[in-house]
Amino acid sequence: MLLTPPARHGPIGVFDSGLGGLSVWREIVQLMPQEPTLYLADQAHAPYGPQPREQVEARTHRAVAWLLEQGAKLVVIACNTASAAALESLRARWPHIPIVGMEPAVKPATQATRTGHVGVLATAGALHAPRFSRLVERFANGVRVHTVVGEGLVEMIEKGQWQGPEVESHLQKLLAPLQAIPIDHLVLGCTHFPFLALALTHVLGPDVRLVNPAPAVARQTQRMVWAHDLARPEHTEPGPWRFVTTGPVKPFRELVHQLVAPQLATISRPLSFEHLSHL
Repeated sequence: MLLTPPARHGPIGVFDSGLGGLSVWREIVQLMPQEPTLYLADQAHAPYGPQPREQVEARTHRAVAWLLEQGAKLVVIACNTASAAALESLRARWPHIPIVGMEPAVKPATQATRTGHVGVLATAGALHAPRFSRLVERFANGVRVHTVVGEGLVEMIEKGQWQGPEVESHLQKLLAPLQAIPIDHLVLGCTHFPFLALALTHVLGPDVRLVNPAPAVARQTQRMVWAHDLARPEHTEPGPWRFVTTGPVKPFRELVHQLVAPQLATISRPLSFEHLSHL
């Protein structure tokens, strides 16, 4: 067990099963552009959604242990499925390390709805977890929460497909049950799904608001950095951005550049892309 306190010069660790956590990473670096980051994608074992909870929990623990070995001062579990499976046990194992997790943004959606019906698009692992049931029970307050498993969507995004006729046709089939209901908010309960925003709007229409929790998670990450006195000292050189995958590096690098091009183009700093053979 790591016993020494995290150092201010260390990176913010961000973990996901694949590319989805980049939707959180891009929000973090916009808020804290000086901070070094270390992004770990377990692409060799993605997607996590259909996997047994215990298996996801074990892999998430190994991922966090690796990030801490690399000097991460704070860890963001930028994966709803991994958060649902492992967040409590991670915090119990490393109580001295700030660990930020994900949960579907049911609260803001149910507070803002005018029709009394909201949808949640998420993985099976996230929707079937006790954390999600408790979330709905706590915040629904009479609002009907309709869930859809985003089957096949993570795989499409990992292959570089997030818009176009094939993606929209698949979404049309998945979301058909919701289109018969007057939902006015759709909660994106997987970090991959914000990259489908254009296709989702084409399918659902502009009257359905997409609720992306990534900006709120980035703000919470910033609050934790400040609360634990982990902010990078002012007037220092921007920290590096490392991207590590358990899968092939070349397609990973290409898709990272496509998905977060604005962040990579507007903020100059060292970048590296690496393969991790064992996790």
